[in-house]
Amino acid sequence: MVDRSYQCKDVLILAYQSFGVLFGDLSISPLYVFKSTFSGNLSNYQSEDVIFGALSLIFWTLTLLSLFKHVIILLNADDNGEGGIFALYSLLCRHAKFSLLPNHQTADEELSTYHNPRYSYRNPQSLTVKRFAERHKKAKTALLLLVLFGTCLLICVGFLTPAISIRSAIEGVKVRSSELHYGVVLIIACILLVGLFVLQHRGTYRVAFMFAPIVILWSLSIAAIGVYNILKWNPRVYKALSPYYIYTFFRDTRYDGWISLGGVLLCVTGAEAMFADLGQYTAASIRLSFFCIIYPCLVLQYMGQAAFLSKNFAAVSTSFYASIPDSLFWPVLVMATLAAIVASQSVISATFSIVKQCYAIGCFPRVKVVHKSKWFRGQIYIPEINWVLLVLCLAVTVGFRDINHLGNAYGLTYMSAMFLTTWLTALIINFVWGQSLVLALLFALFFGSIEIIFLSSSFIRISKGGWVPLVLSVIFMLIMFVWHYGSRKKYLYDFHNKVPMKQILTLGPSLGIVRVPGIGLIFTALVSGVPATFTRFLTNLPTFYQVAVFVCEKTVLVPYVPQKERYLIGRIGPKSFRMYRCIVRNGYKDVQKNEDDFENDLIMSIAEFIQLEAEGSGTLEGSVDGRMAVVRTSEKFGKRLEISELERNGEASSSMPPTILNSSKSHILQYLQSTYEMESPGSTLRRRVRFKLQPDMNYRDPNVKDELLELVEAKQSGVAYVLGHSHIKAKMNAPCLKRFMIHVAYLFLRKNCRAPAVVLNIPQTCLIEVGMNYYL
Repeated sequence: MVDRSYQCKDVLILAYQSFGVLFGDLSISPLYVFKSTFSGNLSNYQSEDVIFGALSLIFWTLTLLSLFKHVIILLNADDNGEGGIFALYSLLCRHAKFSLLPNHQTADEELSTYHNPRYSYRNPQSLTVKRFAERHKKAKTALLLLVLFGTCLLICVGFLTPAISIRSAIEGVKVRSSELHYGVVLIIACILLVGLFVLQHRGTYRVAFMFAPIVILWSLSIAAIGVYNILKWNPRVYKALSPYYIYTFFRDTRYDGWISLGGVLLCVTGAEAMFADLGQYTAASIRLSFFCIIYPCLVLQYMGQAAFLSKNFAAVSTSFYASIPDSLFWPVLVMATLAAIVASQSVISATFSIVKQCYAIGCFPRVKVVHKSKWFRGQIYIPEINWVLLVLCLAVTVGFRDINHLGNAYGLTYMSAMFLTTWLTALIINFVWGQSLVLALLFALFFGSIEIIFLSSSFIRISKGGWVPLVLSVIFMLIMFVWHYGSRKKYLYDFHNKVPMKQILTLGPSLGIVRVPGIGLIFTALVSGVPATFTRFLTNLPTFYQVAVFVCEKTVLVPYVPQKERYLIGRIGPKSFRMYRCIVRNGYKDVQKNEDDFENDLIMSIAEFIQLEAEGSGTLEGSVDGRMAVVRTSEKFGKRLEISELERNGEASSSMPPTILNSSKSHILQYLQSTYEMESPGSTLRRRVRFKLQPDMNYRDPNVKDELLELVEAKQSGVAYVLGHSHIKAKMNAPCLKRFMIHVAYLFLRKNCRAPAVVLNIPQTCLIEVGMNYYL
C-alpha cells in the first residue's frame, strides 16, 4: 500500500512537471487555428453550420490524432522509456537488423538496455517481411533516409514554432491598438526571438520551475474564456461535437472546405512532443496531464471560439483575442506571450537533442555538444545549431508578412512528420510488438489516410509558404546523407587497410621501436585489428609510449548505456606488449564526458581488466587479440587503484607553473610540460589526480602487480592522444557523381565542422595528429 502511494505521488509530480515541457506548443494552438482555417475562400461561408463544421473537424482531429494515436497508442512504443523518431528507428534496428552502423558487435547485444522483456514475443508471420528487408541493403538505406527526412522536418519545426507562436501572441496587441504599425509588431517579436536564442547557452535550470505553472495557468485561463463564450454567445455549440457537422461542412463548402483543412491540422501541432520527450517523464504521467487538463481545456476553448464566431464572424481574423472579455485582455496577452516562449524553449531544446542523435549515428557533421553538470539530464546546447535556428527563425518571421503563410509552412511540416511516424509505428507493431501484419496495416491505413487527407490540402498551399520547410528539409537531408556516405566510405577504407595482428606480433614486445614513458591513446573507428594510423606513426617516428591503448568510441542503438557497462576492455598481443583495446560504448542520447573523467575511468577500467584476467581467465600469453571483457559489472575484486586529487579546479597559481609531478621524465621535460599546460587556455582548470595501488591488496600473480605499477607510472608520465588527420580523395576512376560528393560536398562539410579533437574535448598540449591519405 505504501509503495502504491509513492508511485501515485511520483506520477503526480511528473505530470505536473510535464506541463512546462510537453504541452506548451499544443496549448497555444487556439491562437491561430480558426484564423488559418478561415483565411481563404472559406471566409465567404458565414453560416452557423459552417462554423460548427469547422469545430467538429477540429474536435475529431484533436481526438483521433492527439488522443488516440499519440497518447493511447504511440506512448507504448518507447525505447527504454525514450520516445521520438530515433527511438522507433532504434527499436527496428535491434529487432530486425536494419542498422547500417558498421562496427556492431555481439557483445553489444548483452547490454542490459538492448533487449526489452515486453518485446520478446515473435510472430512467425512477420519473419518473411523482416528477412526480405534484412537481405536488401536498399531497403535499409530507404528506411534510414525516411528517418533522416523526418528528423529534418523536426529541425524545421525548431525555427517555425518560435516564429509562429511568439508572433501570434504579440499580434494580439493590434486588437486594442488598431493604428499600431505592422513593423512595430515584427520588431517586438524579433527582439523576443533574439533574446530567446541568445540565452540558450545559459540553460533553463534557473527558470524551469516557472514553466509548468505558466502552461497550467494558461490552459485553465483559455478554458474559462471558452466557457464564458459558450454561455454568452451560443450554448448550442455542443452539438458541433457530432461528426454529422463534418458531413454538412463538406456538403456546403466542397473544394473550399477541403482547402481549409490546412488550417484545421494546426490544432494538433505539438502532439509529437508528447512522444518525442517521453524520456523525461512516464507514459502514465503524460496521459494524466493530457486527459485531466490539456484535452478538456483545448476542447472548451475551441468550442468557445466557435460560439463567438457564430455571432461575430467579422472578427474571424482575430477570433481568439476578440473573444476575450475586456477586463482580462492584457493579462491574457501577457500569459499568451509567456506560454509562447515556454513552447518555443521546449522545441528548441528538442531540436538540439535531435541533431545530437543524428550526429551520434554518423549522420551529421561534427558539432560541439555542451552539457553542464548543473543542467537537467538530457539538456544540451549546440552553438552552431542555435545560431542557424535564430537566422532561419528571423528570416521566416520577417519574410512571411502574412502569418497565414507561416501557418501553412508550420502545418505542412508537422503533418509530414506525423505521417512518417505513423508508418514507422506500423513497422514497430509488426516487427517489434510481434502483432499481425494485418493489424499493422490497419493502423497505418486508418491514421495514414487521415493524415494524407490533411497533407493533400497542405500541398495545395505549397506556393503560399509551404515550400520553405520542404526545401530546407531536403537541404538538411542532403547534408546528412553526404556526411553519412563519406564517413561510411572512410570507415570501410580503414577496415580494409588495417594491419594484420600477426605482422605486429613478429616485431616483439618492443615493436621494433623505442618505448618511452607515458600512455598513448590511439583513436580509431575499428573494433578489431590495428589501424593504419598507428603503423604510419611508427614509420615516420619509430618510437611510442610504453602503454598503448587503442580507443574506439562508438554508438550502440540504445538511448543510454549504463556507466558500469560502458567500457569493453581487451588485450592486444601478449602481456609483455602492454597493448590494450578499449571500446567505449555510448547510447544515441548519451552526452560526452570531459577528458579528465574519461582518462581516469579508462585507467581504472584497464586496471580492473588486468586483475580480472589474472584471477578469472588465466594467462593470454601468445594470444593474437585477447578476449574483451566488460570490467565494471563485477565488484568481486574491488577497486584496484586509489585516486587522490592534487589540485582543485581553479586553484592553480597563475604566476607560477603548475605543480611538477614525479614521473620517469627528466626534470627539463617535466618543466616544459608544466609550462605548456600553464600557457594553454583552461588547462589549469583540469582535474589533476594521482593513482596508486591499494596498499592492502593481495596478488596471486606478482606479474599483475608489476603491470599495474607500470600502468600507474605511465599515467603519471602523461597521456597523449593520437588522432588521424585524414586527407580524403576520390579514386581516379570513380564516377563523376561520386567525385563530386567526395571532392566538393563531403570536403566542404569537413572543412566547416568541428575538428575531432574539439568534439572529443582533447587538450591541444596532449594531441598528436597523424596525416593519412584516403582514396575512396
